[in-house]
Amino acid sequence: MARTIAILGGTGAEGSGLAFRMAKAGEHILIGSREAARAQEAARLLRERIGDGALIEGLDNPSAAAACDLAVLTVPFSGVVPLLKQLKSIWKPGTIVIDTTVPLAATVGGAATRVLGVWQGSAAEQTKELLPPSVSLAAAFQNLGAESLAGDEPVDCDVLVCSDDEKTKQVASELVSKIPGARPLNGGRLENARIVESLTALLIGLNMRYKVHGAGIRFTGLPLK
Repeated sequence: MARTIAILGGTGAEGSGLAFRMAKAGEHILIGSREAARAQEAARLLRERIGDGALIEGLDNPSAAAACDLAVLTVPFSGVVPLLKQLKSIWKPGTIVIDTTVPLAATVGGAATRVLGVWQGSAAEQTKELLPPSVSLAAAFQNLGAESLAGDEPVDCDVLVCSDDEKTKQVASELVSKIPGARPLNGGRLENARIVESLTALLIGLNMRYKVHGAGIRFTGLPLK
């Protein structure tokens, strides 16, 4: 049976790419947006692309968060705090949240190749402070580019999954495995997200210098699954 997965901020490039990949894998996707009509249009376009069997709906962010079993946070860093404050009383107990956020300086007018200092240590740790205790959190997908997700080809990227809860880490890793070519790796505790997030800025710089769009990361010497 398909899980109900909310992609919050799902009309952006990263969110719509993840929605596309997850829906193709048979998951039930709720695209969340500040405006329900915008989310509904994004859902319609994805259904047309994938086919009539695709389970994709468009809702406003609070409605999507209230109806899901698992939520993927894909809003820009500058929008995370307002959104999570809005959702604080909406989450169902037991919901799993996967944070893809990277605190790029570009979100406040700076360079995309630099990350902002976050008081809590990382965007994911900031998110943790804003979630109810009954909601568990993993950080993942930060280094998987939107352009790679938008296409049909397998991606060439390892995805580090960080969480303080092993069950949550396992669920997030299973979701990573739904994307052809992506390999989930145990990134350790949530505090390690600060390292993973900074890699995104490095990858953006590599994309710019080498004039490509899909630079990713691969770790060698690990057992293949």
